[in-house]
Amino acid sequence: MDSPMPVTVPGAPTAPPATPPAMPPALAPATQRPPEVPEKFWDPETGRIRVEALLKSYLALEKRLSQMVALPTAESGPEERLRLLTALGRPQSPEEYAIACPHGLFEADPEINARLFEAGMNQEQAQAVYDLAAEKMVPLMQSLVADLEAEREIERLMAEFGGPERWAEISRQMLAWAERNLPADALPGLTTSFDGVMALYEMMKNREPASVAEGETAVDASGERDLQAMLRDPRYWRDRDPAFIAKVTEGFRRLYPERG
Repeated sequence: MDSPMPVTVPGAPTAPPATPPAMPPALAPATQRPPEVPEKFWDPETGRIRVEALLKSYLALEKRLSQMVALPTAESGPEERLRLLTALGRPQSPEEYAIACPHGLFEADPEINARLFEAGMNQEQAQAVYDLAAEKMVPLMQSLVADLEAEREIERLMAEFGGPERWAEISRQMLAWAERNLPADALPGLTTSFDGVMALYEMMKNREPASVAEGETAVDASGERDLQAMLRDPRYWRDRDPAFIAKVTEGFRRLYPERG
């Protein structure tokens, strides 16, 4: 069946022609980029916002924000602080710190680790505390111990030589003799221990007996030369090799048993 033809009634009003819907302002073509739209989101060819680039940037920002940890405030509970410290790398317990002490001067201490844990330190920060202690505190402690040992050695030497006055004179003579007869680098090693000073005294006495004391009994010449060679060895006066120092001490006691 044929469709009926539209009938126009004379004098009746006619409907206006349909108009297309208006485009949203953000999508409507523009001749110039709006100042609030970043350049990377603007397509100059079409005069429109790059919607796909804008959406991609928004999703990336949303993902980043979801991974961020809010800073605790005065009203925050312990859970917020724990979440932040975990994000910063603090282990779950003090026992999980893996502290390395390759220098062998000391080992990791559980009590110290517990305090570092309470302070919120991560692995790298806790290790830095131990490294700083080894770098700064240990040499200071060694220096203090060396000073105490030096005082005890001097007391032994003063007792050995009959008092402070006699020791002052003997030490002056030994220093003058050593400067004339020994390498300059050997003197510090010989003067840091009781045995080293006594060996230096015996060398001086047997080389120049009149300069110190008369009537002393000389020791075996070959053994004396061997001991002198050992005292000049860098392992004794420079490296302070414990095993080599023990050999020098034993040689001294063997040659001078009355001084032991």
